Amino acid sequence: MSIFDNVVAGIKLQSRRSKAELATVVERSLRSANLWDGQGPAGEAGSGLSGGQQQRLCHRRAIAVQPQVLLMDEPCSALDPISTLAIEDLITELKDDFTIVIVTHNMQQAARVSDRTAFFNLAATGKPAG
Repeated sequence: MSIFDNVVAGIKLQSRRSKAELATVVERSLRSANLWDGQGPAGEAGSGLSGGQQQRLCHRRAIAVQPQVLLMDEPCSALDPISTLAIEDLITELKDDFTIVIVTHNMQQAARVSDRTAFFNLAATGKPAG
């Protein structure tokens, strides 16, 4: 799937928009994810992006439909520290506009990016606290 098709996939399911409207959404999304190179890589295959770039593309595809809540399951798993920092910065930026729920095994990351944190320990289910 091309980068353009990745970004507009959800929008196409929600509504019919003109090619020009879709192009505007794609450019805005890719610019905000630092994936726009001037002319834009929208026609290229998404598989040609690095792991960190693919993660950012997935986040942009999710928010292109303007959801009320954004759910992220291990958004930085298997990423290098620089890509992880870019995703954490993106989460910090997005939390002003969206409610974000993140599932992560990285407690330090949860502390860095969250306003509220909940810890679930299934191994201790049914056992008294303390």
